[in-house]
Amino acid sequence: MAAHRKPRQRSLGPGTARTAATIALAGAATATGFDGTGHADPQLSAAQVKAKVDKLYEEAEVATEKYNGTKEKADKAEERLSALRDEAARKEDRLNSEREALGSIAAAQYRSGGLDPALQLALSDDPDQYLDGAAFAERAGSRQAAAVDRVRKQLREIEQLRGAAHVELASLRSHQAELKRTKKTITGKLDAARQMLTQLSPDQRARLGQGGGTGQRASRSSARDLNPVSSGDVAAPSSRAAAAVAYAYGKLGSPYVWGATGPDAFDCSGLAQAAYRSAGISLPRTTYAQINAGRRVSRSELLPGDLVFFYSGISHVGIYVGNGQMIHAPNPTAPVRLAPVDEMPFAGATRVV
Repeated sequence: MAAHRKPRQRSLGPGTARTAATIALAGAATATGFDGTGHADPQLSAAQVKAKVDKLYEEAEVATEKYNGTKEKADKAEERLSALRDEAARKEDRLNSEREALGSIAAAQYRSGGLDPALQLALSDDPDQYLDGAAFAERAGSRQAAAVDRVRKQLREIEQLRGAAHVELASLRSHQAELKRTKKTITGKLDAARQMLTQLSPDQRARLGQGGGTGQRASRSSARDLNPVSSGDVAAPSSRAAAAVAYAYGKLGSPYVWGATGPDAFDCSGLAQAAYRSAGISLPRTTYAQINAGRRVSRSELLPGDLVFFYSGISHVGIYVGNGQMIHAPNPTAPVRLAPVDEMPFAGATRVV
């Protein structure tokens, strides 16, 4: 019988080390669940990692715009709920004043030996039900009946306000639950992208444009040397568009933070909204609403200040600055920066002013 010998371990040469690193990277990429399978993708190159990371960022941005839209709806629902509660409180104050006045009349009549049934309203535990009594309506005096009518109207208005507030509260809670689910989706995709990028060396990340802090410092430094007036091949169509472009230049190097609208961090639609807000124009919060916030223009008609949109789902936006360039907030690995319009699939453009 042959003896079982322990295999001799071989040292890893440069080629073997590279192969091992590639296999490890492929396994890490599969662990993100991006492909939906349990098999590693052999020989996954740095460019392939970038493609997968870019896809994750695109999907995260779709979810981010959904989050922004839901957040806008939740904020409006909260405002409406607050307004309804304030109005109900004011009407309840007026109702209490009316009932106190009726109570004073009732007390005077009681002291004189009688209590008009109309004035029993002030003492009723269920005034709305009491008001429905036919005998009450027949015996109420004209002055007292007018006061009772006002009370009846106020009771019904308050009840309607409470019903509307209940609907708004349910809407708000639904939006808040959706926000929680969408936030989980966004953070999951961003975490997956970060996990994949950790498998690349710093040099690989720098070559693929996934650097980080040094890029931010460089962009902030170069931003001071750029002149918005001369950045484009033609002038902006209006002073407000020029102001939006100038604002965008001033924010070069600011970090990308999903859901942020400035002044120190932005997501893509947050940057567009903030730029035009600085010019005195209110834009919707989301990319798919912003594309309809002005006049559509073709790619050949682009002028500085136009909003340029990307991907079939209209999930990304930049601010055109001329010479085929835009300023946009790309993703968490890159700060607000200049980029060519053709670096992403073009979906359309809008001229706000």
